Amino acid sequence: MHPLLCTLEYWLVKHPKILNFTWSQGETPGSSLNFLTLTILSYLSLTYLLSHHHIPSIGPHILKPITAVHNLTLLLFSLIMALGCTLSIFSHTPTIHHFICFPPHTPPSGPLFFWAYIFYLSKILEYIDTLLIILSESMIRRLTFLHVYHHAMVVIMCYLWLHTSQSMFPLMLVTNASVHVIMYTYYLLCALGVRVRPRWKQLVTDCQILQFFSSIGIMSLVFYYHFNGGSGGCSGIWGWCFSSVFITSLLVLFIDFYSKNYSISSAKTKVA
Repeated sequence: MHPLLCTLEYWLVKHPKILNFTWSQGETPGSSLNFLTLTILSYLSLTYLLSHHHIPSIGPHILKPITAVHNLTLLLFSLIMALGCTLSIFSHTPTIHHFICFPPHTPPSGPLFFWAYIFYLSKILEYIDTLLIILSESMIRRLTFLHVYHHAMVVIMCYLWLHTSQSMFPLMLVTNASVHVIMYTYYLLCALGVRVRPRWKQLVTDCQILQFFSSIGIMSLVFYYHFNGGSGGCSGIWGWCFSSVFITSLLVLFIDFYSKNYSISSAKTKVA
């Protein structure tokens, strides 16, 4: 194996903190149901209060550097999570069947669940996205139901990945993190004042929609293996139920968003 890959595998898979990680309900920081509930209610409450009460917007000379640092942080986190989980998949999934369908009662421990935990925490960090929108002058135009719904509910889904040891979450994590590398690269360039073609914004949405279609395909494989793969089914089927409904709802909302924004833009371009 190439020395660089060996180094990456050690720091992203075989490091003792990662290799021996275990999600313990109520003991691991952020693992209690009270923490989850309080976090989401606080996010929704603060978003409502701040968006419905006039607060002075922050000038771009202050807000843009903060936004750039935030986007760079999430870009790097997303890249590291995608790489770490990918290496963990190759190291800790002995067969294709095990990769698609975790055995029943799989303990939430090891590198795959470590990256699921980091991914869960990163979704809470993404709440800052909403705050930056509210503090900007474009809040009315950009703060949508889709944005708030997505940010609030995705934390529940990630929590259930860990709580139920949900099958097939690693591939969904890698897919989502990879899309976020593209998305936060675009946001970073915008924050730095780099002139980005309008097509790039549409490409980000295209990637997100493609991600939801692929996630539905992944969830369908879990469903098939749970009822036809033998061995007592797949681990985390109740988490699978929530993820399936949530991802389907996101797909519907994103397609509606796409049709209202990019179809209209295309029509205007043709008229012009």
